[in-house]
This record gives sequence, C-alpha cells and structure tokens, in this order.
Amino acid sequence: MTFENLKLIEPILKALQEEGYSTPTPIQEKSIPILLQGKDLLGCAQTGTGKTAAFSIPILQKLYKTDNRKGIKALILTPTRELAIQIGESFEAYGRYTGLRHTVIFGGVGQKPQTDELKRGVQILVATPGRLQDLVNQGFINLKALDFFVLDEADRMLDMGFIHDIRRILKFLPAKRQTLFFSATMPPEIETLANSMLTDPEKVEVTPASSTVDTISQSVYFVEKKEKKDLLIHLLKDPSIASVLIFTRTKHGADKLARTLSKSGIPAEAIHGNKSQNARQRALTGFKSHTLRVLIATDIAARGIDVDQLSHVINYELPNIPETYVHRIGRTGRAGHDGIALSFCESEELPYLKDIQKLIGKTIPIIKDHPFITTDGIQAQEKKTEEIKVKAKENKKYRGNRSNGDFWRRKKRAAQPEAKKKG
Repeated sequence: MTFENLKLIEPILKALQEEGYSTPTPIQEKSIPILLQGKDLLGCAQTGTGKTAAFSIPILQKLYKTDNRKGIKALILTPTRELAIQIGESFEAYGRYTGLRHTVIFGGVGQKPQTDELKRGVQILVATPGRLQDLVNQGFINLKALDFFVLDEADRMLDMGFIHDIRRILKFLPAKRQTLFFSATMPPEIETLANSMLTDPEKVEVTPASSTVDTISQSVYFVEKKEKKDLLIHLLKDPSIASVLIFTRTKHGADKLARTLSKSGIPAEAIHGNKSQNARQRALTGFKSHTLRVLIATDIAARGIDVDQLSHVINYELPNIPETYVHRIGRTGRAGHDGIALSFCESEELPYLKDIQKLIGKTIPIIKDHPFITTDGIQAQEKKTEEIKVKAKENKKYRGNRSNGDFWRRKKRAAQPEAKKKG
C-alpha cells in the first residue's frame, strides 16, 4: 500500500514525497478512505501512530476541491500548545502546494499576532480550548461555515479538565459537519462524549493503549529515591544515549532535575506548563534539531513532542496511571525505529510498576548491573512472580477438582432415576 493507492491529489502527493513519506501507517491507511467519503470517524490510537496525517491529509484534499473556501472550514481542537504547534506544522508540510491557509491559536502569549492572522483569512484553524473561546466571545472567530471538526487527544482533554469547555465549544458549531474524534484510550466518559458528537461513525482502532510497540526495549532499575539522580548521571555518561526524554511527575521536579544535571556538566532543559512559551519553544526546537540532548518533561507538556529517532525515554518517576506509561514510552520507537525505555522504581513505586505490568501484559526485565541497586524491589518483584505462579497452580488444581466433582455429581444424578425405578 502506498499513498498513491489512497487516491490522493497531486499537490498532496508531491508534499508527502518531499517529506520522505511513501507508505501510510495503519491508521492512515484505514482512516483516509473513510474521511474522503465524508463519514464521521471514531479513532482509537496511541501516540506515534501517525494520526495527525490521518486527519490532516483528507481535510486538505476535500478543502482543495471545494470552490467556496471563505471562512473557517476546519477546526482542530487539541489540549496543549505544543500539540497545536505540531499539528500546525503538519498542515504546513502536507498542504504547502494546496494554497490553503491555516493558523494556530493558543493561550499564554499575546493574542494580537493570532488575531491578525485570523483577519487575513484562514480556512483551517488549530486551537486550544481556552484561547478559542476567548476569541469567539470577542468576535474574532466565526465557526458557522465549518465543514470539519476534529477533537484530538480526547482522553487528555478529560484529564486536563476541558470536558466542559468542549461542550461549550460544540454550541458554536453547525449541526451539519463532518466530525473526527481521536483518543488514545476510551474510558466511559470519553465514549459518552463521542456518542454525543458523532453521527453513525466508522471506528478505527490501531494498537490498543494497553500495548507497547514491539520495537521498544523496556527495562527497570530498582533504586531508592535519594540515589535516582546519581543513577541518571551514571547512565547519561553513556554516549549511546544520543537523545533522551526524561519524565518527572511534577513541574518542580523537572526544574530541579534540569539544574542538577546542568551542574554535573550535562546540559538539560525542562519543559512544562509554567515555562513561558518562548522558553518552551526554544527547548523543543533544540531537542528536535538534536542540539539539545536531554529534555525533561511532565506528561501534559510531552504530548506535543514529536522527535525523529528519539533513542531513549527514561521514567525518572513512574506514573501512577498505567496508561500514562504507554504514552510516555511511545515517544520512542516511532515509525519503525528501535527505541529504549528505562524506568527507575523506588520502593514506594512498586504498586505503580505492578499496575503497569498488568496493563501491558508482560514483566519488564530488571537491570541488576548498576552501582545503585536496591534489593527491596528485586525481592518484591520475585515474590510477586512466585505468587503468580502459585496462584496459577492453585487455579489449575481447583479447576481439576471442580471438574472431578461435577463429574461425580452428574453420575450420581444420572443414577438416581434408575434407583427409584428399581425401588
């Protein structure tokens, strides 16, 4: 399967060729024909599957073929400014020969450059919820002529408390539109929201959120909290770690770790919601161009990070939500490349590790050969493994006993009528 097989127009095929893309990913292969037919779509796909191209390419193609392009025709709603910028870059890349105009709006910066772009006229708008509502209320944005609405990263929207904003935004949109709904996970609240927005949608599911990409090598280091920074510095001395995204649980923790590494002679930048937009964009640009080797991020900020050939992801602190682990390590091992995911686990994080392994359906291998190892985690892991084996053995024995019991009870019941007959 190639992009030519998807019946794309020449301006888009030319742009894709210049980007070096020839073969669509599974979600692109499944979604693009559905969207070109004008159907609503419910897409369940984890990060790194190529879903941005899956919705941007058909939108560009359908708008290119439309004679009347006045007004905003497509709205893409996304939770973070980083992700909004990334989506804007995709529309820029794939639509460079279509003549269609787009802009990106988000909070945390002055609105005038954004409103100036809107006044010049755009057909495609990428936005975060807060700034979108502000500019609609101020009269800078009219969505009555909208043909396409994309809700991206719906589960992250829910995590960030945007669910009520989304419902308010829906009131600004025309009832007749093509709606595209994407989420990495499908908790009940997200399913309810999707059902309220979509009309007879086609469903596309690629790589469930409970699974991790096979090209990612996963390992865990058992280390106590006070020695995590020493272990990290020890690992980062290895030049084979060409580029690494490190996850912390808090913004303060990200800043503190960046300072610690920099003092140790390892240049590092932190990215999170409290950083200015210029600082965040500078760090992202350096990381994407590989002039910055180490980037430290919180989960929400990292959603907009898309780096070619990111070699490593390190969970400096394990997430307390197991699905978040899948999202984190999905930043590496993208587009068929190999990736390495390393996790630090202190004693108090053992329950998190247990939940992660249960979700992904595999035991993460332990790295024992390092100078800061703690035996508590290894013993707990081995104990858990032994408990699983014992439980499986007991279940097998129980099933055997239950089957034998059922056999003898059936035999007894079968014999009873015969006995009564003889009596």
